Amino acid sequence: MVKIIGIIVVFAGVLGGYLLAHGEFMAIVQPLEVLIIGGAALGAFLQANPGYTFMHVLKKSLSMFGTRFAHDYYLQVLSMLYEVLNKSRREGMMAIEADIEEPLSSPIFTKYPVLLKDERMLAFVCDYLRLMSSGNMAPHELEGLFDQELESLKHDLDHPAHAVTRIADGLPGFGIVAAVLGIVITMGMLGSGDQAAIGQHVAAALVGTFLGILAAYGFFGPLATSLEHDALEELNVYACIKAALVASASGMPPSLAVEFGRKVLLPAHRPSFSDVDSAVRGR
Repeated sequence: MVKIIGIIVVFAGVLGGYLLAHGEFMAIVQPLEVLIIGGAALGAFLQANPGYTFMHVLKKSLSMFGTRFAHDYYLQVLSMLYEVLNKSRREGMMAIEADIEEPLSSPIFTKYPVLLKDERMLAFVCDYLRLMSSGNMAPHELEGLFDQELESLKHDLDHPAHAVTRIADGLPGFGIVAAVLGIVITMGMLGSGDQAAIGQHVAAALVGTFLGILAAYGFFGPLATSLEHDALEELNVYACIKAALVASASGMPPSLAVEFGRKVLLPAHRPSFSDVDSAVRGR
């Protein structure tokens, strides 16, 4: 909701100020300038990134308008970890083998439908529980493997933000390209066009520069920052899971292992100890 308000404020500030200064609205409506800038930006994006990146960035961008990383989400993650670790401690690691191999039909994992939708996180948890159930890895070896995977995850999660940042950096340049093309058309009309037509083409060329700069700093730049923050929060969830599982592998009881995970979470949405305790008891 805040992001939608931010977009509205950008439009209101820029267009409102322009109209209050007695600007003509239709003068800045230039679809062909949008075509030039948007087409060049899209083409550059497709050249610079792997084929799957476009849909990945699109899905991530649309998800920015939601609130996935909220208080309840973290409670579900911590409650799920507690239940799995508690069952493995009471009944042995082999007792959770069925849950690990078939998480979509597991009595534990199916209690958390929000988490079931995140296939990568579910696979992450199950893979490390499988390693722990083998009983052949020391806690420091498990932690080292966690660190290596989190490093590769960071690069993957950061990629959408980096891709959008590069497009945002290029948009002012594409705006200049559109403006130059408009000036070329204008110069070609100097000998035969009337002053009104020449003025319209000059205005259209300047609008190209305006649109490129506005898109870069008003929309795509903030989107890249938002994607970067989303990646940070998602990686933080994986770090929370790592802390809890490593603590459990070191012999900590489930309640204390989950507390290790809770303390790793970013303070903005971190549940309190009593919140987690209440959620676990409620389950």
